[in-house]
Amino acid sequence: MRGRWNRVVQDEWVDGLEQSCWSQMPEELLREVLIRIEASDTTWPSRKNVVACAGVCKSWRRITQELVKTPEVSASLTFPISVKQPGPRESLLKCFIKRNRSAQTYYLYLSLTNALTEDGKFLLAARKCRRTTCTDYIISLHADDMSKGSSTYIGKLRSNFLGTKFTVYDGQPPHSGAKIMRNRSTRLVGLKQVSPRVPAGSYPVAHISYEVNVLGSRGPRRMQCSMDSIPASAIEPGGVTPTQTEIRLSNPDVFPSFSFFRSKSHRVENSLSEPLADKKDGALVLKNKAPRWHEQLQCWCLNFHGRVTVASVKNFQLVASPEDGPAGQQHEKIILQFGKVGKDLFTMDYRYPISAFQAFAICLSSFDTKIACE
Repeated sequence: MRGRWNRVVQDEWVDGLEQSCWSQMPEELLREVLIRIEASDTTWPSRKNVVACAGVCKSWRRITQELVKTPEVSASLTFPISVKQPGPRESLLKCFIKRNRSAQTYYLYLSLTNALTEDGKFLLAARKCRRTTCTDYIISLHADDMSKGSSTYIGKLRSNFLGTKFTVYDGQPPHSGAKIMRNRSTRLVGLKQVSPRVPAGSYPVAHISYEVNVLGSRGPRRMQCSMDSIPASAIEPGGVTPTQTEIRLSNPDVFPSFSFFRSKSHRVENSLSEPLADKKDGALVLKNKAPRWHEQLQCWCLNFHGRVTVASVKNFQLVASPEDGPAGQQHEKIILQFGKVGKDLFTMDYRYPISAFQAFAICLSSFDTKIACE
């Protein structure tokens, strides 16, 4: 009854705004104002001003929808849902990760400049939780609230005992055919379920494996990522990948759930309606790009184009692995690169078809201790 009353009051308030002077602003002036607001508010929570502008009236909402597009199209992250959507197709989205060793926490930021600085827009946070037989990395939208029962929990990374195999779990289904993993923690999260259409839980979206170094030979780690929620055809010209359109939180006051969080792309909606298991091709597989040995420097080298400055076994670049037939041009594009630039500062650059959440989880696997890989 209370929710219905709130909706009635909100509808009356919106109807009143439709008749107010704000809705009568000339479209050219309104567009210029929204462009400046969108460009000036670069960090959360001040970025909520852009969201608030879209809630003023229909004309403001329409123009805001036109200005703020998905990362795949705009190459920028605006709303919380953006971290769950694929990155840009034509370029790498530049981010960095700050590590807090004592607290065992990790923070993902969007780089605001091309310089390797610590100035950025906060995106995600993760906390390392050691268990008897595995290690969990709890991923959250909030920098100070990183618990599985939190209203800002969006997923986790889990490793095996040796740190050679990892599974990335999403807190909500990545596509219509996603299967939930049933366990005790899933039942606890389910107690805070908001909508029966989108059950909270653990949905496996990626599997990461590191090659065991039996002989103890020197060299970079070898890794492979099977992106269970992304079809292999996604990297082909015109290929699509399932795209989440809304983050469902148990506490909607944290990030207001506006309708324009949902993508208007018919192509995205079509990809969401079909389970990945029904697609003809398999899941996308990523592998690390093989480095070359530099005789003068006496080390393994990869070209990070200035984004990595410190040699580390953690550094890697991931490209699509051709399953059948020769590798094409699409298999040469770097989809994710990660590298060290300071004692506790690392760069993370990613692109379509993976999201910031998936890229962050993959990079977290590189931080974990790997007894059998060193």
